Amino acid sequence: MAISDDERREVARWAAASAERGLPLYEALAPSDTRPREAIQIARAFSNGATGRSRVLSRIAVAAHRAGREIGDPVGLAVARSASLSAAAANIHGEATIGTLGHILGPASYTALARELAGGGQGAADEEIRWATQQATPTLRDLIERVPPATPGRGRLAEIQNQLDIALRDRVHAEPG
Repeated sequence: MAISDDERREVARWAAASAERGLPLYEALAPSDTRPREAIQIARAFSNGATGRSRVLSRIAVAAHRAGREIGDPVGLAVARSASLSAAAANIHGEATIGTLGHILGPASYTALARELAGGGQGAADEEIRWATQQATPTLRDLIERVPPATPGRGRLAEIQNQLDIALRDRVHAEPG
């Protein structure tokens, strides 16, 4: 089964909101570099109905990714990758494709990592995961349930992504009441 454009738009909406939460950390390091902000803006435009899956989206996502490599700071790198992946949401492939879950969870996971690295510690990452989980719509959760779960990997980003994946699949705590 394929991922629909409506689902891609839902992912982009959630991803842009997640990435935007880390943007002040990046802009404090590089106030004149607009590439991550532009990636978030185009993700938001796509989520609101702008035509997507175009070269423009890809070009802006790559530019934000490049900004992360150029900044030379782990916090800035994480924020830029979050923004880049939000713009790339329009190009997510089928749910069984390798890397799909990482592309969906990447913006929120990288923002959580950035907040942790910026001095907030694990508590800041946990707070970001809670926020991202609370913002996830039923459509997004349904899509995530169709994608194979995260496999525990090495490194802090993999731990955060796994924690977020588990939280998003937990419907008992997701629905009010």
